[in-house]
Amino acid sequence: MQFDVRALSPDHLISQLTIDAIDEADARRQVEARGLFAAKVTAVNGALFGGKRSGASRLSVVLFSQELLALLNAGLSIVEALEALLEKEANEGTRSTLTRLLGGLREGKRFSGVLAEQSDLFPPLYIGIVKAAEGTSDLPRSLTRYIDYQQRIDAVRGKIVSAAIYPMILMLVGGGVSGFLIGYVVPRFAEVYQGAGRNLPWLSQVLLEWGQFAGTHTMALLVGIAVTLSVLIIGGRHFLSNGGMARLINRLPGIGERVRIYELSRLYLTMGMLLEGGIPIVPAMETVQGMVSATIRQGLQLAKESIQSGIPLSTAFEDNHLTTPISLRMLRVGERSGEMGKMLTQSAAFYDGEITRWIDRFTRTFEPLLMAAIGIIVGGIVVLLYMPIFDLAGSMS
Repeated sequence: MQFDVRALSPDHLISQLTIDAIDEADARRQVEARGLFAAKVTAVNGALFGGKRSGASRLSVVLFSQELLALLNAGLSIVEALEALLEKEANEGTRSTLTRLLGGLREGKRFSGVLAEQSDLFPPLYIGIVKAAEGTSDLPRSLTRYIDYQQRIDAVRGKIVSAAIYPMILMLVGGGVSGFLIGYVVPRFAEVYQGAGRNLPWLSQVLLEWGQFAGTHTMALLVGIAVTLSVLIIGGRHFLSNGGMARLINRLPGIGERVRIYELSRLYLTMGMLLEGGIPIVPAMETVQGMVSATIRQGLQLAKESIQSGIPLSTAFEDNHLTTPISLRMLRVGERSGEMGKMLTQSAAFYDGEITRWIDRFTRTFEPLLMAAIGIIVGGIVVLLYMPIFDLAGSMS
């Protein structure tokens, strides 16, 4: 949270500061670290995001890791590297985070312990690999693994988001055009055809009757649409919070299996990185449990219990539906060679490539079909509107 601090400098000048700190004592310590005396400390009300440190929340863990890795590879110690990052940083929230990290290290704490004190900024996975690196004194290598891991996660996620953007734009534009035609244009045509005294085609008559109804009850329709959207939003949030969307997607033919492979790929990649970092299998599984879906989490818990009873990892994963035919073979190879972490990472790489290829094929097929559907709907509305004009022109000729 944030604190407003009235500070006194050694030359008796008063300054007003805004500090991101865990509590009032931490705010005072940060001010004193700057060579100032904290005369008055006041908590700022209305912190964003439910009390999380709003300025510090902008810290990018990947960017921080990349900069820290570059400085460590240049020969700086961890304290010197953090001091260098603090000197060049302009964002006040990030400066506060770096100040807290430096303060903890100067007090003799381990780097992983200092990171754990700021668990709202640094995920358990990051803290875990740093803790494992402290045992091997190879922090740069662990940071490199985390950066590669996050970049691979972001690459697949970015591919999925990019593939969804264009269809969403098409649906929004198509829905907007259709709504405009039905809500505005059709009622106007209905007024023109109302006194024509001609028998209209059945579909045109239905469309025009809807137009007359919409023109007469516009306000009631708008209220009804607003209420319907509100109910859908509330119901959708409840549906998502209960995991209903995940269950629905998993039941879709074709898509459900791809979602399962994507989740398994994330599981393999995360566990592989932890095992390669020197973390034992059971602690690695405990770390991963908070990062997977409910279905995978349940199977992972059962697999962990099986491993603790002496069953091999490949057998435990197979019994709890956490493998595919290819990944099962690779896990067995990893057990024979003693390179389980490497085999898990390679399994994730294999399925990442498969998911990427499937997304490309799906978008190349789905986008033309979506455009055709929108064109049929909009074109159908226009044709139904103009059919009476065509009929009148034919009778006049």
